[in-house]
Amino acid sequence: MAEGEGITYYLKPEERHKLGRLVLLSRYVVEGNLAGAHRSPLKGASSEFSDHKSYGIGDDTKKIDWKVFGRTDRYYIKRYEDETNLRVYIVLDRSGSMGYGNSDVSKYQFACHLAAAIGFVVVKARDSIGLYVHSNKIDYQVSASNSINHLNDLLKGLQVMKPAQTTLIADTLHQIAESIRKRALIVIISDLFDEPEKVNLALAHFRKQHHDVIIFHTLDPTEIDLSFKRGCEFEDMETGETVICDPRSLATDYQAVFQEFMEKYRSACKAMNIDYRLVRTDQDIGTFVRAYLEERRRMSR
Repeated sequence: MAEGEGITYYLKPEERHKLGRLVLLSRYVVEGNLAGAHRSPLKGASSEFSDHKSYGIGDDTKKIDWKVFGRTDRYYIKRYEDETNLRVYIVLDRSGSMGYGNSDVSKYQFACHLAAAIGFVVVKARDSIGLYVHSNKIDYQVSASNSINHLNDLLKGLQVMKPAQTTLIADTLHQIAESIRKRALIVIISDLFDEPEKVNLALAHFRKQHHDVIIFHTLDPTEIDLSFKRGCEFEDMETGETVICDPRSLATDYQAVFQEFMEKYRSACKAMNIDYRLVRTDQDIGTFVRAYLEERRRMSR
């Protein structure tokens, strides 16, 4: 990781240059306060017509649609849809298992870098970024704002945090879903090492609150395929329990079980209209983010 603090710690100048041209779009209606590229359900002054409502005492007579009056002999007020900024909340898992890495980078370090990249895209588009970091509880929380200084401070706080020991992903996601009252885009970065049935219920909680949700299922390649070439001693990073085995003899069965684990999330997310993506820690983050956002742009049309 580069030297520095906040944004400069996580993102190189060339990365910032490339990411600054991108936009993260919501596929659903959002709520916000500032001018941006996203449609709001709140009515206000804008250039895009929404619908009519009957004229009432106190309404601005300048908004009366005289063409409709000529056809109906009734007074109606034009209403418009605000163009508004998007609130994005990154939900970052710092459980013990996220400390694992079979290369130079752990899942947690990769997740922080990915969070920084997404956050930079968001604020450069004049949208708002907030953050929740959790283990078995919410450990770090930053409200949403849209300035580059805000993002820098947010990342400075993230920079000093390390993986914890234990996790309760499902319970914590329920807490976060309850705390975000206005419609938003929720970006969950996690290895999802919890009971899929419970986690999927927590994801459904976000959708019940009308949030748009993205899952970046962050895994080390060796967790997916168990591609070790000799006998190993494996240690559970959250319980400390150890087991000695020859992974080559277990690889085929392990891969089948792990694929089933991922499919439980993939299929549930599809049913809930949640955008699920597997992210391997051997991927280049800039390349992944650019490709994903371009795909999402096409989906959001």
